[in-house]
Amino acid sequence: MNLPSVLSAVAGAALVLVILWDAFETILVPRRIGRRVRLTRWFYVLAWRIWRALARRVEKPADREAMLGFFGPLSLLLLLGVWAIGLIVAFALLAMATHGPNEAPRAFTTWLYMSGETFFTLGFGDVTPATAAGRAIAVFEAGTGFGFLGTVVGYLPTMYGGFAQRELEISLMDARAGSPPTAAEFLRRTPPSENGRLRDDLLASWERWSAQLLETHISYPQLAYYRSQHTNQSWLAALVAILDSTALLLARGKEETTSQASLTFAMARHALVDVTQIFVHALPAEREDRLPTAAFRLLRERLESAPGALPDDPGFESRLAALRLRYEPYAQALAAHLLFELPPWTHEAPRRDNWQGGPWDKMLSSHREPAHRSEEHFG
Repeated sequence: MNLPSVLSAVAGAALVLVILWDAFETILVPRRIGRRVRLTRWFYVLAWRIWRALARRVEKPADREAMLGFFGPLSLLLLLGVWAIGLIVAFALLAMATHGPNEAPRAFTTWLYMSGETFFTLGFGDVTPATAAGRAIAVFEAGTGFGFLGTVVGYLPTMYGGFAQRELEISLMDARAGSPPTAAEFLRRTPPSENGRLRDDLLASWERWSAQLLETHISYPQLAYYRSQHTNQSWLAALVAILDSTALLLARGKEETTSQASLTFAMARHALVDVTQIFVHALPAEREDRLPTAAFRLLRERLESAPGALPDDPGFESRLAALRLRYEPYAQALAAHLLFELPPWTHEAPRRDNWQGGPWDKMLSSHREPAHRSEEHFG
């Protein structure tokens, strides 16, 4: 075997190993991969930088959010295409290295064609390997292609099942905490019942949702790029609203460390911190104050008549500030990276929830036809 054949074989084998190992870690390993030198990571870093730069040029928020919503599924298809093309090129290099000395020379495009039809198990037979080593590589490539396509087919339903599971609780938040969800609306709409179970049950469901979010987004980090159905909702906004609500409850000083609010806060912060570490590796130098004096005063006014009114205890603000410092830097760093808008603590003016709006509402509200005429018409 001459030097060009050796180099071709080494390059092809290395490329096959790199791509198969990267696909194995991305699809089959259900944990966060700490190694930063990865093909998938490089692909998403480059693709997201380009897509985010283009999205920032879109002025209309709804159009910008729609554009960002395409990145998740489109990037996944592109990643699968990069893997497939890389494997085809790699096996073409391996096949070229097995070229016999007595065979007629073939162009590299011919080797690519043979590799492509073998990988996708087309089997036209117009170009075939002539050596035993070439035939063995062709069999291995056909098996790899079959296994690769089968694994991808099983991977997509699993990942989209995690997406549907995540979005279910976000949709339920619409009537429970507003659109977008805020801590003020949650405390107003879910006052503690006589036995205290209403609020605790909701906080327990949020705790489970946060745990599911942690598991799915560590196993499939691509889910973080998938946007919600409405432009004023997102998985990060829901997670921050959970943390804001539980922080207010804990800062009042009446919640025990084993209370449901404490458990939910711990789980939600765990999910936020771990997911943030996947995408952001340095703490931003500048942070925005999400609760300045004016906003805090408005929050107190909104909750003044609610059972969850904020206490006048002078230590309340310091306890709340300490709790906020434990999660807000992570939330702001992740929001800046993914171009999400964090929810306010309370809305400056009353807002309709998503379920309260519809395209026919104005027409229906202006309809004044008497009931008896409708009965005559259908009678």
